[in-house]
Amino acid sequence: MRLGVLDIGSNTVHLLVVDAHRGARPMPAYSHKEGLRLTEYLDADNRLRDEGVERLGAFVEEAVHLAEDKGVEDLLAFATSAVREAANGLEVLAQVEERSGVHIEVLSGRDEARLTFLAVRRWYGWSSGRLLVFDIGGGSLEIASGVDEEPDVAVSLPLGAGRLTRDWFTVDPPSAEEVRKLRRHVRTEIARTVGDVVRNGEADRAVATSKTFKQLARIAGAAPSSDGPYVSRPLSRQAMADWAVKLTTMGVAERAQLPGVSEGRAAQLAAGALVADAAMDLFEVDRLEVCPWALREGVILRRLDILPGRFDLRTDSALE
Repeated sequence: MRLGVLDIGSNTVHLLVVDAHRGARPMPAYSHKEGLRLTEYLDADNRLRDEGVERLGAFVEEAVHLAEDKGVEDLLAFATSAVREAANGLEVLAQVEERSGVHIEVLSGRDEARLTFLAVRRWYGWSSGRLLVFDIGGGSLEIASGVDEEPDVAVSLPLGAGRLTRDWFTVDPPSAEEVRKLRRHVRTEIARTVGDVVRNGEADRAVATSKTFKQLARIAGAAPSSDGPYVSRPLSRQAMADWAVKLTTMGVAERAQLPGVSEGRAAQLAAGALVADAAMDLFEVDRLEVCPWALREGVILRRLDILPGRFDLRTDSALE
């Protein structure tokens, strides 16, 4: 069947169309995205402003027409931390649904971690043993660990690269004092989760997903995306520590010149590097691998696991 996934993230809104059936890997057929950066439309009361709501509604409306043109049989739409935490998030989604006819589920942070973990498990298989998975988004950091397709533990922390850049950095490049304060904050937040995550055993394989980790691995020497999804893309703890220092001393324009770094993501890459460095250090990860599958693929795979019918992402079940 041809499935469409509409992912309303903190940085990007993305329509992905895939051809898939149960037991087979989803094959991308079409992709359309926009760097909307919804968090930039939050006002002092943490409400999404009208301009952001209008842009989101226009994109979803466009995505619906594109999905129809591409022959999508089932469109799964979900929103993550930017909408989840906005004071008027549910109101915004109701407006978007009235305009486009698309019902958008709001995923919890734990569900983000669970579904991302599922995608990573399916990519690497059972032989990878216990997985430890990190995902740095625009609004949150997800961490999950386990030996099955359902993780033993799945947590979400408000440590997204976009959020931290907006809340902690006031100059470009950030001052040494701002970097010091943010590094301490990030390490404190992550350290609180380490005991719960590692309680069931040490990971056999550490994996990262998300655009932030892909860009960090690329500037540290990993293969470019043009080499395809099956090339190993490792990131070492030492390389990450070195780049966490370098990136915080660079301005946005300088970061945007690095290999694999997009202009739209350059501003938040320094904060993302501090999160990645802290996670690898506190969890004592010497080397992690960047997985090409993440949340969107997890949503698709879970949908294919469920019998035909209307699908509820919050319960992973089919509805009558």
